[in-house]
Amino acid sequence: MAMRTTYVVQTFVLKRKRLVPGDRQVAGTESGAMKKAEAMAGRMPGTAALKIVADDETGELESATILAQFGEVPDDFAESLQGG
Repeated sequence: MAMRTTYVVQTFVLKRKRLVPGDRQVAGTESGAMKKAEAMAGRMPGTAALKIVADDETGELESATILAQFGEVPDDFAESLQGG
């Protein structure tokens, strides 16, 4: 069981006056994800830099951690990462 760490920038957009997830972009490093999220926050209502650890073979999620948030992010975003 090999674990793979992926860094992702999640954007948030307004649809029908609600904040919803937009596009996701993969970043090569943790600091790269945080810099990209901060830069994109100027053009989006909100962004979050995430660290995702998953089993490389099965794709099963081990953990999802919010590294940083910029702008507006849904209140339940952290809960939704853990499936709760």
